[in-house]
Parts: sequence; structure tokens; C-alpha cells
Amino acid sequence: MKRITPDEQQRALAIIDALDAHMPEAEIELDYETDLELVVAVILSAQCTDKRVNMVTPALFRDFKTAADYARSTPAEVEKYIQSLGLYRNKAKALVALGGALQDMGGEVPREREKLAELPGVGAKTAGVVALHLGGTPSFPVDTHVGRLARRMGFSKETDPDKVERDLQRLLPQARWYKGHQLLVWHGRRTCFARNPECATCVVRDLCPKKGVKLGAARTLK
Repeated sequence: MKRITPDEQQRALAIIDALDAHMPEAEIELDYETDLELVVAVILSAQCTDKRVNMVTPALFRDFKTAADYARSTPAEVEKYIQSLGLYRNKAKALVALGGALQDMGGEVPREREKLAELPGVGAKTAGVVALHLGGTPSFPVDTHVGRLARRMGFSKETDPDKVERDLQRLLPQARWYKGHQLLVWHGRRTCFARNPECATCVVRDLCPKKGVKLGAARTLK
């Protein structure tokens, strides 16, 4: 395991601080009110934008309020609510199965990441996101944005999400994992794009090594 130096930790924290000052409002962009709604929304967000998910969840959450509601439904019934989303058939099956699994656990959403990851439709990243936002197992979940920015900013050389997460957890104090995750997601969606990142207007351009960014790809990179 590569040794993390104090300078690397200081730079990582400086980047998170700068992003926080620039986007203090950064929060999860999925709409939810209950633990169950959070799990469902994150499952639905796979290969789909949060905006699109938020368009279908009001009706879904109105009619499916508990794990039992999903458990006694059928995939065909759930599909009617989410058919505008990608992979909606698989997601509908997962939500019905999720309801049954939660029923077996007393109807409550667990907060331990390991238990969350065992639920139908919930993978490692989804489990990390849910645990993070419910105040459960300390996590720094890595989606495509977080992974891309971690490599571009020199936080990690890894491509495996679990290994990237371990690098981020070693770089930043646990108290910054919650906001750090969301800040990297927001920055990846708004400025640090996979193609043509807006390096010229980036608030952390002087702290970022821009690894893997081609001069012609970044917008007016100097």
C-alpha cells in the first residue's frame, strides 16, 4: 500500500475546502423523505439522471409508502410508475424483491453497509450512498464522477471503486467524507467533465495536476 504523505493529505483537504466554499449547497440531488424512499431513489438512479428519477418518484412514493407495499405488488405494477427510466423492468423486479427482503428484516432499512449490500438491487456503491446519508457505516462511495475526479486530481491511481474509496478514506478525515463525496459528484457534473473539463474556470485548477487531461480537451486550459 502506497504511503500517503502529509503534503498529499493537505492538498486533498485544500481541494475539498475550495469546492465547499464554491458549492456550499452541495447535497444529494435525489428527492426523498424516508429511509425507504432514499434506497428506492438510489436504485432507480442507476444509469439514469437524478432529474429523471425525481420526475417519477412522487407518484411512486405516494402509492408505495412501506416495504410491504412493494412486497405485495408485482413488477408489472411497479413498471407503470418507472417505465420512462432506463432498465425499468429490472428495477421494478428489484423493488418488489427489495420489499420482500425488508419485510423479512422487520420492514426497516438497515444502516450497516454490509447488510444494505445484501438487499436486492443494492450494490456496493448504492449501499455506500445509503449508509452515508443515513448516518450508518462511514463511507466514501465511488461512482463514475468520484472515480474520475479522484484519478484526475491525483488522489488515486486505482480504477476499482473499492480501492479508490480506500485511497480517499486515507487522504481525508472521516468528518469530511460525507460532504467530500457530494462535492466531487457536483464538481464532476458541473465543471470537471469527462470530456472537455472546464479547467480555466475551475476553482481548484491550481491544486489539481489534471492527470489524463489532454491540452486540447480542456476548455481554454492554460
